[in-house]
Amino acid sequence: MNTYAATIADIRHATERIGSFVHRTPVMTCSTLDERAGRSVFFKCEHLQKTGSFKYRGATNAILKLGAAAKKGVVTHSSGNHGQALALAAKVQAVPAHIVMPSTASAVKKAAVLGYGGMVHESGPSLAEREAKTAEIVAETGGFLIPPFDHPDVIAGQGTACLELLEDVPDLDAVIAPIGGGGLLSGWCITAKGINPAIRVFGAEPSAADAAAKSKAAGMMVRIATPTSIADGLLANHLGQHTWPIIRDNVEQVFTVSEDQIRAAMRLVWERMKQCIEPSAAVGVAVILSDEFRAVANVRKVGVILCGGNVNLDKLYW
Repeated sequence: MNTYAATIADIRHATERIGSFVHRTPVMTCSTLDERAGRSVFFKCEHLQKTGSFKYRGATNAILKLGAAAKKGVVTHSSGNHGQALALAAKVQAVPAHIVMPSTASAVKKAAVLGYGGMVHESGPSLAEREAKTAEIVAETGGFLIPPFDHPDVIAGQGTACLELLEDVPDLDAVIAPIGGGGLLSGWCITAKGINPAIRVFGAEPSAADAAAKSKAAGMMVRIATPTSIADGLLANHLGQHTWPIIRDNVEQVFTVSEDQIRAAMRLVWERMKQCIEPSAAVGVAVILSDEFRAVANVRKVGVILCGGNVNLDKLYW
């Protein structure tokens, strides 16, 4: 029997732990999307979560699990949604949050972290420089490192969104979640399979940032060169030590989609569902609309997470 970083019991406990701090986001449907997908699609709307993404769940769970020890502070490196989520989750619990951001991060993203109460520490742009700066801050402050995806309490927190989805729509045949480092998808694997082992779990990735697809094909964790995509929340170049075994064993297939497919899916959701989603959230939508996924048999009802809605309105994608 495999031992994973999180269990369905951990996810149920996380749901109880974070329930009074997070939104229970709605599940939406759209007849136009159903027609184009060729099946019934149920969208878990985490773009409406606090800080605009599902990341708030994992950040909140990780801080609450620390208990009184969290008063020393929490530390992470992130130029995106995890940094914002950790900043607000820490502020709510009166915990200092140190967010290491590369010098190349946009002013908009830095302002968002500061606005949520985080302390921004600049580093060089490379991953090695960011990790070195993070280690320095941990040593200086005695704070606890809470990474963006490869952490048991983060994984458990992300799984709570799937638990809510399956409470609202218990007879789903499949669920789909996008993949960066795999924290979201691994949490959804544990939840879905823990509730109903027959549920099929699929991953969604940009074709230009396909570390998970390559890893599944190779049967081992694969690191890719610098990933590039408008889906900037999915640019990890490898899965995590905790997330890879879960994805390896429980994800049936990882589908990849092009930049044009991502743009088209994002625009369709904006126009038909009237929901402001970011490119990373459109990746799963692009998959359900693809010929490859439409060819998958025996999936009548599928759940898809709209994972975030943090869009730079000065730079739209069409």
